Amino acid sequence: MQQVRRCAASGRPLLVLTDGWAAYPGSIGRAFREKVKQTIGVGRACLCVWPELHSGTVIKRTESKRVVEITRKMARGLLEQAEKLLQLSGGGSMLNTAFIERLHGPFRERLASLTRKSRHAAARLQALHTGMYLIGCTYNFCFAHHELSKARHVGSPCTPAMAAGLTDHVWSVGELLSYRIPPLPWVPPKRPHRRSIEQDGSIRPRLRLRKGVLCSTR
Repeated sequence: MQQVRRCAASGRPLLVLTDGWAAYPGSIGRAFREKVKQTIGVGRACLCVWPELHSGTVIKRTESKRVVEITRKMARGLLEQAEKLLQLSGGGSMLNTAFIERLHGPFRERLASLTRKSRHAAARLQALHTGMYLIGCTYNFCFAHHELSKARHVGSPCTPAMAAGLTDHVWSVGELLSYRIPPLPWVPPKRPHRRSIEQDGSIRPRLRLRKGVLCSTR
């Protein structure tokens, strides 16, 4: 959610759709909060949820491994506004979780730690994060998407990154792993100013003299 917040900070309003797990609405609300000063003068700021945030839940009820009922409801925001945002995004006309569920399939298929009843559980959380980033990058850049490659869309092998305009060709795994990203410019840390206490109890910054400067006290 913190990554989604950083990406969506300049693209509000935002629509988030999840399944019926009870922990999702509260976690989403805590992730998209900002400090807002509601009173004038002395006092602490309050944490307020983004007013442009809309979150909904899609609950599916199954019988004999078949979906027999789908319940859609809004946890935050208005349903009309959420449907407008969904149409603008090209994700359909009704609240759904089809796109994220479509992505969950390749993750569970290609990363053994995410499969149900796995015998290859990750021993460290960092290894799981690294594997998920690797699978996500190869999925978006290295493997052509079957639906996007059809004649009604592109008509040639197309990856999600090509459909999003991030690249113009299908990458190989070697090209992805050898791609170099320039590091951020190094900014030296600020050194704290040393201070000395005077006889009267006041604090003044301690100055460092240059080399060759002589001082005499009388």
